[in-house]
Amino acid sequence: MSGHTDDGGGERLAAEGEVAVARLAIASGDLTHAAEHLGDAMAADPQLPELHEALAELCAAAGGPAAARELFPLDGRVYVGAVVCRAHVEAAAGGWDAAVGLLASAIQCEPARPWAHTAWLAREDLPGLVDPDAVARAVAQATGGLSDPLPAEPADAVRPFHDFVQAVLARHADHVPLLAMASGLTRRLGDTARAVELAERAHRSAPGYLSAVMLGNALRSAGRPERALAVWEAELARAAPDGDDSSSYLAVDVAELYGALGRPAEGLPWLDRVLAADPDHPKAGPARYGLRHALDGDPAHLLGLADHHRDHPEHAYARELLERLSHRQPWLGLVPGATEATVNVLHQVLAAHDAASDAAPDGSRDGSRDGSRDAEIDCTASTLEPPSSVLAVRLALPRATVGYQAVGEPDPRLPLTEPTTRIWAWDGTDPRPAVGPPAPRSAELVRATAEIFWPSVPAAYDHAVRLAGLPLEDLLAVLVHPPAPREDALGRALLAHQPELWVRAVQVFACLGIAHHRTDQPWEGSERRRVLRDLLLGPEDWVVEAAGFALVAIGWTQPRTRADVAALLQQRLHHGARARRTRVVTILRSLSALVLAAPWMSEQDRALARHLTAREDAADAGAEAGPAVAERPGPAEEGPRPGRLRRLFGRGR
Repeated sequence: MSGHTDDGGGERLAAEGEVAVARLAIASGDLTHAAEHLGDAMAADPQLPELHEALAELCAAAGGPAAARELFPLDGRVYVGAVVCRAHVEAAAGGWDAAVGLLASAIQCEPARPWAHTAWLAREDLPGLVDPDAVARAVAQATGGLSDPLPAEPADAVRPFHDFVQAVLARHADHVPLLAMASGLTRRLGDTARAVELAERAHRSAPGYLSAVMLGNALRSAGRPERALAVWEAELARAAPDGDDSSSYLAVDVAELYGALGRPAEGLPWLDRVLAADPDHPKAGPARYGLRHALDGDPAHLLGLADHHRDHPEHAYARELLERLSHRQPWLGLVPGATEATVNVLHQVLAAHDAASDAAPDGSRDGSRDGSRDAEIDCTASTLEPPSSVLAVRLALPRATVGYQAVGEPDPRLPLTEPTTRIWAWDGTDPRPAVGPPAPRSAELVRATAEIFWPSVPAAYDHAVRLAGLPLEDLLAVLVHPPAPREDALGRALLAHQPELWVRAVQVFACLGIAHHRTDQPWEGSERRRVLRDLLLGPEDWVVEAAGFALVAIGWTQPRTRADVAALLQQRLHHGARARRTRVVTILRSLSALVLAAPWMSEQDRALARHLTAREDAADAGAEAGPAVAERPGPAEEGPRPGRLRRLFGRGR
């Protein structure tokens, strides 16, 4: 059953209202108007009994189901509810092939809706009333919109259609197209053994492209990829003398299966042959970037995918592959975590509150974290850290105070160049915003826009375009006055466990909003370049990283800016490398990741970024393997509670 249908919920109420209006229209003789309302009711709740009663009344008023067909025309722009109504009318008129085909098109459009949960599809005599060719075409259409494998909800919605197809197969056991297409449907529902059986029967009866493709897919899903390769390569060898263009897509599948097996080098020659015959092949070019990325992990291949999709927007596979390979990768698909000691202690305090909640006599848990938010935490760090870390602490613990014992050299409070944009000021070692808070409307729009994950770098840049109209001063203000996380499950989890990720996400999307500011100005002298440069080369802070990502995103989407972006990133990276000789630079690993996410940087700079990352990893490993340091017992070990807690911490290296 589809989770969209909510008995007693809004969709059912909407459907009931549409049915009531439709019945009034039927009574007045306005059948066209009635049909429109029944289509809307079908889209809202396809299992509402009154809806099907009213549809029967409409057919009777039209002079029978055959005459009622014209009330649900299929030419022009047609909505899915009207299509399903037409399917039911066709079934009532005995047009079984058309009814099944229309139901399949609805499944393709919205697989999770219970379109197939209808009495006529379960008729025992229906398999004998349909043409197996028409059913094969319907299965092909329905599976075109189904993921592989199907999640539970759409699988339940589609299962009656699958059962009908199996019943037709029982009467037409040697129908090759139906066997092949039914294999694909069965595979998506998770029965890979049955999918292999059906595809093997089809391939034995009529070896060819369709049966080979479906058999290979079934074998791959069943965990037999080597056998799938053998089937596909044999089919490609058979089709080669005929110069069958359709085999080029199968060659791409062969290449990518080699990649999935950890043998991408063996897949590349297949793609090279396809591209030699068709340089603009919509899948082979993107797939080649994917295999080359599998070989060496170089983000340059992901940039190649982005450039390919920009030049060929009709090649959707390039975007799909870019998003798949960027998934959960630092900066390419998410905002990296923070490494400051302040943040580490924040996590300890929040975890202690979790433990205290678990140990509560009544077993209650405070999902809002009001208990920990009331705690007074006095944190003293050994050396100055990025001021945004204080924002994260106070977001979760508003009554906390953070102090620093010393300032490292070079002084992280000083910008690299004299800026015209300032967002931080210091009273000694205590940071404070140098600008006032943003307008509430602007803060709310940033709050609604910020994300900790994004599909790809270009997608993050595009997502932030909604911030283009905000005043520049508000985008700067939100960097140091971040709004609270959204009131949803993710927002509550971030506030409860990793509030620093939310602060960093807000800063990232605020800087992406700045990247969209006054795009009518040429880049070189633009206000957006000046501000992002000031932020990148400003005091050492998470905002440096956010501005760096915004510049990287500009480089990804606007190739002409890449040389300038490279020069700016180089300046910040080299400063961080020099500073690391005398003190900890907590943002250095993230800066290095940003440089590596900008493949147009010089090889020397990328090598430096890799070296710095390896050194930070080694330092962290050494710290973890070092001797344990005994701490003086105190209230902190008891978890946060009202009163004052004092934590003295430094950064272990």
